[in-house]
Amino acid sequence: MNGVRKYDAVIVGAGHNGLICAAYLAKAGRKVLVLERRHQVGGATTTEEIYPGFKYTCCSYVVSLLRPWIIRDLELPKYGYEILPLEETFTPFPDGRFLLRGTDPEANRRAMAAFSPRDAEVYKRFGQEMAELGRLVKPVIDDLAPDPVSRNPKELLKLARLAKGLRGQGAPNEDTWLVGNLKMMTMSAVDFLSEWFECEQLIAPMSVSGIIGTFLGVRSPGTAYVLLHHYMGEIDGSYRAWGLPKGGTGAIADAIAASARALGVEIRLEAPVDHVLLEKGTARGVVLENGEEIRAKAVISGVDPHRTFLKLVGEKNLDPEIAQQVKRFKMRGSSGKVNLALDGLPEFTCLPGYGNHLRGDITIAPSIDYLERAYDDAKYGRFSRQPFMDVVIPSLTDPTVAPPGKHTMSIFVQYAPYNLKEGAADWPNQREAFGDAVIDTLAEYAPNIKERILHRQVLSPWDLEQIYGLTEGNIFHGELSLEQLAFLRPIAGWSRYKTPVDKLWMCASGTHPGGGIMGAPGALCARTMLEKRAV
Repeated sequence: MNGVRKYDAVIVGAGHNGLICAAYLAKAGRKVLVLERRHQVGGATTTEEIYPGFKYTCCSYVVSLLRPWIIRDLELPKYGYEILPLEETFTPFPDGRFLLRGTDPEANRRAMAAFSPRDAEVYKRFGQEMAELGRLVKPVIDDLAPDPVSRNPKELLKLARLAKGLRGQGAPNEDTWLVGNLKMMTMSAVDFLSEWFECEQLIAPMSVSGIIGTFLGVRSPGTAYVLLHHYMGEIDGSYRAWGLPKGGTGAIADAIAASARALGVEIRLEAPVDHVLLEKGTARGVVLENGEEIRAKAVISGVDPHRTFLKLVGEKNLDPEIAQQVKRFKMRGSSGKVNLALDGLPEFTCLPGYGNHLRGDITIAPSIDYLERAYDDAKYGRFSRQPFMDVVIPSLTDPTVAPPGKHTMSIFVQYAPYNLKEGAADWPNQREAFGDAVIDTLAEYAPNIKERILHRQVLSPWDLEQIYGLTEGNIFHGELSLEQLAFLRPIAGWSRYKTPVDKLWMCASGTHPGGGIMGAPGALCARTMLEKRAV
């Protein structure tokens, strides 16, 4: 026992949630150690200079969901946190037309009227109602998961308040409210949007918010809720707003880490954890891959549920029923990432030259059938030959990420299934073909893109697993499907950060309220532990 270092809490993984959890515990006076296997903090919230002079937002690339109260509590602007607005959404179509949506309501109305005068009039009201619904549901992501079977008066009161707020959402009576919200939870993104709009050129690009982080298609039941999940964000009080972090998403992790260190958190890099140290079924610390033993009053996992239970704890140390529940928790990574260094800007055939359409979000989602065909490829173990792509050019908003006159491009791609027909291990053989499919598809709209490329980084789900520790390459530590949300995340009965293993807790995106650069899992885990005097 001599020489073994002891802490109040040791956290496995320096992703943004792990760092936030550490910061809150340290703020409360606890001695906290964070262990990270890579050479830098952030996990998938990372910026890396893969090609000289160009800073890639390798994985996550936009932000909206990071909770405002976390930003305030940890004084993140003091440590370099700055979000630059991403205001335009540009959708090019194969027939030479395009749809450009931004912050100007009148400009939006005129743009959409070219496709559907009716939808042009409805669009503003839709946005207002979705923003309001997001505000009403927001307490769910800023608090512990509601427990619908609890007999605790506090839990019943919480559910009643939520229901009361939602009933007030323009519903003429309780029956209408109930039907409306059941539909929202069970409908597909396309069906939900089709109740508002008639124009496919609008429905298709809007529906993709319902499939990000899922192995589902835009017509799959339950994707309407995922769409709502992406409407809950805000930047500086502006709801439904998305932005680019100055310096890339890695700057967010760096700011959180700086805040945590200022509060007394110790962060060790290149310190991979081999397993949780168990004594009579209780977590007493961790053992590093080099054999070093670190003891703590509590162990907190900042990695996904599969990695936590099946690797760090080990299936043999779990109750068989718990082990089966963990195995049933669906990972099913379905997306990849292509990052480009460019010597100039792409030129879109439908809208040549420089303009605001290049400064925002570029969505390659020309039709519902296009998106469904992309999903069809994935269902049979193939990457999409013509995928949905979400493209941004960060350097136009943030010149610090590329040399003068040069640019970076971030391309989020779906679908790229982890489980290929030939097996996940075949991804190294198919990686470049996947990258070619992405570039070829983009070139159909911006033919000069190929001649602009100085360097490309292609990340398949297999790469996301190998490099960043995301099991099956799932960007949300587990799908955001209805059966894996709220009190069911990660498994029924264990949604409040405590695990079935005594003294072991979880604080990452595989817990409530889910994925994205949100921070709520980390903060809520710390709050719960402090309230229960678990540390």
